[in-house]
Amino acid sequence: MKDLATINRGAHQIQMEKPSPQQPSASQPKVQMLTISEEEAGQRIDNFLLRICKGVPKSHVYRVLRSGEVRVNKGRIDQLYRLVEGDVVRIPPIRMAEAIEQIVPKHEFPILFEDNHLLIINKPAGVAVHGGSGISYGVIEQLRASRPDAKFLELVHRLDRETSGILLLAKKRSALTNLHEQMRDGVTDKRYLTLVHGDWKNARQHVKLALHKYTTSEGERRVRVQADGMASHTVFTLQKKYRDFALLEAELKTGRTHQIRVHLSASGFAIAGDDKYGDFSLNRVLLKAGEGRGALKRMFLHAHQISFVHPETGKTVTVNAGLPKECDDFLKSLA
Repeated sequence: MKDLATINRGAHQIQMEKPSPQQPSASQPKVQMLTISEEEAGQRIDNFLLRICKGVPKSHVYRVLRSGEVRVNKGRIDQLYRLVEGDVVRIPPIRMAEAIEQIVPKHEFPILFEDNHLLIINKPAGVAVHGGSGISYGVIEQLRASRPDAKFLELVHRLDRETSGILLLAKKRSALTNLHEQMRDGVTDKRYLTLVHGDWKNARQHVKLALHKYTTSEGERRVRVQADGMASHTVFTLQKKYRDFALLEAELKTGRTHQIRVHLSASGFAIAGDDKYGDFSLNRVLLKAGEGRGALKRMFLHAHQISFVHPETGKTVTVNAGLPKECDDFLKSLA
């Protein structure tokens, strides 16, 4: 029931609502009403909110969604609702005490290709593509911080933190949707260079092993070969043999998590420097230079080429990224 005050004004009594002491002050967050643009249309409301409410824990974003505090065109929606151009989204006040304060440093990465639809960068090893799982920020957050006027910037695909090389980002939602369709239909051609330990025999070898994702007791995401897992296919082509190693090109026919790493490990060939599926004793040796060989302080897996159909022009685009210096130097030490 509203708290009312009675004011005598002549012969009439006027009831007025008393100001609530709990009403937000000018410095507190207020309700936001956002109109969805053409570029924002098509994404799920939960993903839209996670991007808009930077620094707010996921649990809180989903809580306000479930409670009905988020409205679209004045109506309640669930987290699976896909936004339409022109939708008006009501975002409730979110107390700053519930936000995680963090400063994302602005950072640009080596650009391999850029136009009005796409940004393709050369990601260094050791950098996550996005924040999460104990990582405050990644490539996408740093790029958004360095490009505050960008209306849309999203990852088209992902690379493992330890993997270097070509990473695609979309600057328009239409480009993102188109490239996702190409990946689902097998139109894109993604190739990696990797160095494995052992005596690789075949010039070209197909590996088709079903993969299953699981989480370890420590909360780490892992993958193993399992008969009822997701169908997975990698084609390996021998590039050069060394005394104890082989340089391979891996062509992805499917795009499963850790696919190249697990397919090689299950085939008896550990990727040099792989700290999840590799040869741990070998990795310790590789960390130190010796016997005429340089040191290797990272996983030797690099996304070196991608081909796709440009979502606007319809022409085939092929982008290449040469081996990073640390990988190239290690190969020279083996020669």
